[in-house]
Order: sequence, then C-alpha cells, then structure tokens
Amino acid sequence: MASPIFSLLGNQANNSSMNNLLSQFQAFKSTFQGNPKAQVQQLLNSGRMTQSQFNQLSQMANQFQQMLK
Repeated sequence: MASPIFSLLGNQANNSSMNNLLSQFQAFKSTFQGNPKAQVQQLLNSGRMTQSQFNQLSQMANQFQQMLK
C-alpha cells in the first residue's frame, strides 16, 4: 500500500516538498489550540468524521510521525 503522504506529494517527495510540508505543519501546530484527541473524538461523535476517515487520518499521522523521527 502506498503512503498517502507520499501520494499527496506526488510519489517523488523531494527535499523542497518535504520542507514545504514540514513548514506548513509547524504553522498549523503553532496556531492549534486544545486537545487534538478530544477534537477528533468530537468530530467522530458529531458525525462530521466517519470511522473510515478517522482510520485514514490515523494512518497518515503514524506515517508522518515516522518521517519526523
């Protein structure tokens, strides 16, 4: 199975794309307020996010975490 993150970057993730992705993440992280797990749980409980979407998000988060190590 292909990585959704690398697919998003066009399967040929170069340093420029990775740096852009990381800088966008840092900008998001600096403005995010609250508990991320609680926010996601609220989306699930309200029906604004499906279990399938959650599973995909979780997989992408795990892959992104591996890239940052």
